Amino acid sequence: MKISLCNEVLQPLPFEQQCALAAALGYDGLEVAPFTLAEDPMRITDAEAASYARIAADHGLEITGLHWLLVAPAGLSIVSDDATLRERTAAVMERLTELCAAMGGRYLVHGSPKQRSVPPGSTPAQAWERAANCLARAARRAQACGVVYCLEPLSPRETDFINTVEQAVQMIESVGSPALRTMIDCSAAGQAEIEPVAALIGRWMPTGHIAHVQVNDPNRRGPGQGDMAFTPILSTLLAMQKQGHYPGIIAVEPFDYQPDGPGCAARAIGYLRGILEGLGDA
Repeated sequence: MKISLCNEVLQPLPFEQQCALAAALGYDGLEVAPFTLAEDPMRITDAEAASYARIAADHGLEITGLHWLLVAPAGLSIVSDDATLRERTAAVMERLTELCAAMGGRYLVHGSPKQRSVPPGSTPAQAWERAANCLARAARRAQACGVVYCLEPLSPRETDFINTVEQAVQMIESVGSPALRTMIDCSAAGQAEIEPVAALIGRWMPTGHIAHVQVNDPNRRGPGQGDMAFTPILSTLLAMQKQGHYPGIIAVEPFDYQPDGPGCAARAIGYLRGILEGLGDA
């Protein structure tokens, strides 16, 4: 099992220092939020993207994927009634997909709750159709680039659009692209799903719809800093990996950094490595 760290946890360190610290803590990679690399990620060139991959590799890391996709540039939406804005948003999604491939990433995680919540004056059905068109474009580009585009279910306190794995699967099946899949964020799932996260993984991962897992607690802190038990989650993931249903990468994505970003990252990797060692995955 490889463990990646969401790089915004180590802001405001420069990217090279983020890599150095993540490697020293024992992480295998970084999951990158594009807004941490540039005020406008659309200005990142392919050559610059490749340089980030080289910097990570120089520290023994890989860039496993991208997340927090639509934070910048500002004002994006996949559900707006403004067709021009949706076109601009879809173009950003396509470009980020290209940048992910250029950085050596394997997947993108589409969370971005504010940029997908149903806008005033629109119905859920209208939002669904608009989002499906944007996601279909991203999926086509992802397939061409050899990466996977993951629609992330988020808790109802974050957005009113796609809160459960089942809802995400409905969208995936309506788009019908092998490059569009979903994922499980443990914090969001712990808030929105009826099943325990381990059971959710066991039910959905064999279907091929789940491409990624982010580990965090429903209290928004790192794994091991709340009430969620991660031993059954990691045990189930290892079983799925052995059965060929999962590539074996998890990403640490806390939001409330206690005591601070580096301290939270250090505690998380120690906690997860300890569980994995106990499960025989040293």
